[in-house]
Amino acid sequence: MKPSLRIGVAYDFRNPPDSGIANPDLYAAIMDQVAWLDTLGLDLAWFTEHHFLDDGYLPSWTPVAAAMAARTKHVRLSSDICLMPFQNPVRLAEDLAVIDNISNGRVEIGIGMGYAPHEFRGFGIPLKQRVSRTEEGIAVLQHCFSGEKFSFTGKRFQFEDVVIKPGFVQPGGPPLWIAAMSEAGARRAARFGANLLPQGTRAEVLDPWREDMTAKGLEPESRRIGIIRSCLVTDDPERDWPAVKRAERYRMEVYLRFNRESGDGLSSTTDRDRIPQSWVVGDVDHCVAELTGFIREFGITDLVTWAVPPGMTTDQMNPHLEKFVKEVAPRLKAAVG
Repeated sequence: MKPSLRIGVAYDFRNPPDSGIANPDLYAAIMDQVAWLDTLGLDLAWFTEHHFLDDGYLPSWTPVAAAMAARTKHVRLSSDICLMPFQNPVRLAEDLAVIDNISNGRVEIGIGMGYAPHEFRGFGIPLKQRVSRTEEGIAVLQHCFSGEKFSFTGKRFQFEDVVIKPGFVQPGGPPLWIAAMSEAGARRAARFGANLLPQGTRAEVLDPWREDMTAKGLEPESRRIGIIRSCLVTDDPERDWPAVKRAERYRMEVYLRFNRESGDGLSSTTDRDRIPQSWVVGDVDHCVAELTGFIREFGITDLVTWAVPPGMTTDQMNPHLEKFVKEVAPRLKAAVG
């Protein structure tokens, strides 16, 4: 059965040094924002992860998810993405078990390999180990999520007689997502039977994932496909878009730098070929029309918008987010089922 559409927000907690906003104030404001959006019926809050950046890019998403779990009743909490090469998978599974209990079964996890060279240097991990650490880490997590005692012997990890306590609220543990920027990533997601976080083209990531899921006897239509595709709901784009556009340019600069340094991360295909992740800007009718077509074209089940672009405040974004959750989201769900 096709999963129902879920709508959410994403956070990276980036705070440019010249923003004039104290980090504790930013964290407190975002906590308040998510608690408020939860009362409006928001489905998802996702967190991204990067390390050692001057603007305080969120380096650890699990404590944030735990804090939000304690202040919400409905919203589901996940990562897009958790950088697996830097994790001890058993320790991560324990964190997730605690959050699963705090939230009463509302935590999920999205996993990726990472590609920024400075992060691997900072953690003292060779970049060439990222695939093996990611794949072994996912395998260990799935053992942990089973609730059964297990041992594991791999190239990077060895564990003996492990069982995760407290147990998970969700049978089988938190739903697993895997990010894919290439065909190899898409086939990895299918191999582990995971939900998909696609970045790339349909031919690179969606088609191989669906093909391999079907070959494994798994119905891709029963899994979820999630993406960050931001939406600014406004009746006056000329007034509201420039500030968000400046923040978006700032946000993208770091990823472009990572890509230049690594020669990886982003596909060599043109933006025209990629699954779109550009902002949708306009009134409610415009946003509904644009996003409905996008969701149908790519089979999206989970659509998430950046909630507080870097350097902006929650007060600046709250009116737009309220319209997004209260007016756009219900119409999208009605349109696509």
